Amino acid sequence: MKISDLKPNPGAAKRKKRAARGPGSGLGKTAGRGHKGQKSRSGGLKDPRRFEGGRSTLIMRLPKRGMRGQVPGAIKRPEYQTVNVARLAERFPEGGEVTPELMARAGLIRKADGLVKVLGHGEVEVALKVSAHAFSKSAAAKLAAAGGEALTIGAAAGEEA
Repeated sequence: MKISDLKPNPGAAKRKKRAARGPGSGLGKTAGRGHKGQKSRSGGLKDPRRFEGGRSTLIMRLPKRGMRGQVPGAIKRPEYQTVNVARLAERFPEGGEVTPELMARAGLIRKADGLVKVLGHGEVEVALKVSAHAFSKSAAAKLAAAGGEALTIGAAAGEEA
């Protein structure tokens, strides 16, 4: 046996299709694309993930959501950082005065210069004099019951929550 005697198995070696190379190729004239229509043209198929045959796409039919407050004249509500009285009692067991700066240092809030609201979840037994921008009614009541105070920052002098 010689190298020249070697041949591929029958059906293994197929010739490449050569479209639009004359009638003898079997793919002459329309090159296997049929007659007319979107699929016969070059660049003919639209993206099937988005194109819906000419009707308005799903993305365009759904209502727009999100981006609140970006519209000119939209009312912006204040965004508070919240702290529960139970967490204040845990971090400040000796009592005393608690300010947003101390809360930030203790890791209860992220930014000391942001708005802080104290919520009433949990129990507090220590007398804490807490300064914050807002208090829930239950938080103010719990602080007062423990012998502490709820001082609202930005309120008129002497005014409490």
